[in-house]
Amino acid sequence: MCGIVGYIGNGNTINILLDSLECLEYRGYDSAGIALVSNDSLRVIKSHGRILNLKDKVPITLNATAGIGHTRWATHGKPSDYNAHPHKDCTGNFAVVHNGIIENYQSLKDGLIAQGHKFSSETDTEVIAHLLEKNYAGSVVQALLDTVRELEGSYAIAIVSNHAPGKVFAAKKDSPIVIGLGDGQYFLASDVTAFLKYTKKAIFMEDGDIVIMSGEGIEVIDFNGRPVRREARIIDWELEEAEKSGYENYMLKEIHEQPKSLRDAIAGRLNELTGEVVMPELTLTKADIDDIKRIVIVACGTSYHAGLIGKYAIESMTDIPVSVEIGSEFRYSANRLGHETLVIALSQSGETADTIAAVKGSIKKGARVLAITNVVGSTVSREANYSIYMRCGPEIGVAATKTFTSQIVIMYMVALYLGTMKGMLGAEQNIRMVAELKALPNKVQRLLENERYIMGLASLFRNAGQFFFVGRNLNYPIALEGALKLKEISYIISEGYAAGELKHGPLALITTNIPVIAIATQCATYHKMVSNIKEIKARDASVIAIASESDGLIDQLVDFVVRIPDSNEYIAPILSTIVLQLFAYYIAVFRGCPVDKPRNLAKSVTVE
Repeated sequence: MCGIVGYIGNGNTINILLDSLECLEYRGYDSAGIALVSNDSLRVIKSHGRILNLKDKVPITLNATAGIGHTRWATHGKPSDYNAHPHKDCTGNFAVVHNGIIENYQSLKDGLIAQGHKFSSETDTEVIAHLLEKNYAGSVVQALLDTVRELEGSYAIAIVSNHAPGKVFAAKKDSPIVIGLGDGQYFLASDVTAFLKYTKKAIFMEDGDIVIMSGEGIEVIDFNGRPVRREARIIDWELEEAEKSGYENYMLKEIHEQPKSLRDAIAGRLNELTGEVVMPELTLTKADIDDIKRIVIVACGTSYHAGLIGKYAIESMTDIPVSVEIGSEFRYSANRLGHETLVIALSQSGETADTIAAVKGSIKKGARVLAITNVVGSTVSREANYSIYMRCGPEIGVAATKTFTSQIVIMYMVALYLGTMKGMLGAEQNIRMVAELKALPNKVQRLLENERYIMGLASLFRNAGQFFFVGRNLNYPIALEGALKLKEISYIISEGYAAGELKHGPLALITTNIPVIAIATQCATYHKMVSNIKEIKARDASVIAIASESDGLIDQLVDFVVRIPDSNEYIAPILSTIVLQLFAYYIAVFRGCPVDKPRNLAKSVTVE
């Protein structure tokens, strides 16, 4: 969740560090700081609050040859100046920034205090600085090697020291660090967006790696001090994709990017003439697929909702039973995994801690793992047996939009691929589905032209204190996602329900004061939804329906209707999702909420 940056080279170190930190603001943070090596002295500057507060504290004339920076999201200790990173040791010779959780920090801290070390914060991170001080005997690298052997938990660590003024050090275990390779300059960061404007050439650190960066280059060793080789990758993202490009917010920009992101997700993977799905990344043979007796989808948050849609699609197209598990609960359930199980891990960042743990645990038990992610070289993609990339480009807004719809499309393509390989789907059925997928980007573009009407509805309902979202079958996960979007960016209590469950309790809450959004597109459960809407209207609630263009009945039943282009039952939920994204966005804007940086939330949940 926290953001880490580091730099050494021939550029303006302070400006590059501050600029890189600003590129990581989307991850969420409550304080920020930098540590600079200047004229063989170590200077730490940090501040509670926004990076603007930090900038006000940085002397304009200060020169630095190397530095690290951090945006903190509080885990141990409340947000404050003294809990902000970087943290120093007693001597002031080491400065450390850290993302993760040191699980044994209290026992380490107690031991260090007994040895005379004095702490100035409530964080678990500060123990790392004091351990470096304790272990230093002439070599910073050796001190770092000795220190990581004492740490338990997850960590991405970056260090600068007076003892090695021309170097930046980093260590990784279960939290992401990526190294950027520029022309005479080197970067490190939690993700590539921090240095994308400077270089697209990157090395993704592996667990157990230590990196030593200097003006001459980088060196990578393992936790035993042995040299290791890591290949550089070219990041196929453009800088403009990580900027607002004239939009007021990243979220609105990313909603409007969905015609392109969906087109990119299917590009080269579908043959409209034959209905064939081409997925060279998924090297499962027909024998492998016939051997699959069970599929488990593991995901968190919005990705979990995409997983629920994937369950409906895969079961209907393959006849393979599918379960969907929340990543944070997966390791605590008695999952009987083995070679007959395919685990599909959904993570837009590829760094979601709970999903990574599920992937590693599944592989240990003999299951095969398919990762669906947006970030090439991310931890999930490296740990999995197979990886399919969404090709969305960077998504900066905390609330997932384009990555969610691309996840759904890729889940459909996986379902088609498996179903075809198993002989469950005929060519005609495939051709129809492929045609619908190919037509989707244009339908999304048409839908976005109705934005002002959705904005008007948001204005009418901006002061509602609570919302219900209801849907059936494939539209049920969309109801859950619509409720999540609204609550996370507008702070309105909102709940999603399977419409058939209303009579089993939730109907007691329906009153004239609670608006209900009903997803009632043309599908197998349409008439059931009509009955549910009548039940809701009988309790005098206002109902906004999302309905197909050709539906001539719905206007007589509800208060407002948002029309989406006619589509089959698989495509309509994606279009409904975009309606709900716009609705949540505009309600949040009208309520004055910071849509790109909702309170208490971070883009990537990289700690448990």
